Amino acid sequence: MSGAVTVIETPRLRLRTATLDDAAFYMELVNDPSWITNIGQRNIHTLEAARAALETGPMAQQRELGYSFYIIELRSEGVAIGMCGLIKRATMPGPDIGYALLPAHCGQGLAWEASASVLRHAHDVLRVPTLYGLTSPGNQPSINLLNKLGLRFERFSRQPLGGKDSNIYRRDFLCTDA
Repeated sequence: MSGAVTVIETPRLRLRTATLDDAAFYMELVNDPSWITNIGQRNIHTLEAARAALETGPMAQQRELGYSFYIIELRSEGVAIGMCGLIKRATMPGPDIGYALLPAHCGQGLAWEASASVLRHAHDVLRVPTLYGLTSPGNQPSINLLNKLGLRFERFSRQPLGGKDSNIYRRDFLCTDA
């Protein structure tokens, strides 16, 4: 991908910054029924809308904060299979970790591999003191993954009309600097 920067590599995955060339993949991902059920409808149905969403979302956040949601690629094939990374929401006191995979790649431990690497990056490189995770109350696979990452349930958040209700999870990192 032109202009993409690899941020993290794991044995099976490459996590890289998003580019406008990712528009078709992004449109497919955000229109997947699992995304719509667990994350929400984005109303992105054209490549133009997908490019605009990438530019004002992950690409802008990467420029402004030095982190974002990254494109997950299979290292063996170089094909995009999902997104994983950090997002800073106005409603949260710190960044939260999130992920989404295309259905064909679920159930293979890839979400865990990507999320665990993002968590390490948040702690070791970005020096994030506290990491949050949000998930729909009924999304048991995500709840299990957040718990496996060491995030613990903090509270339930009832969103304003039209928003998604969320369980909020949290992990505080111990400062190891002297």
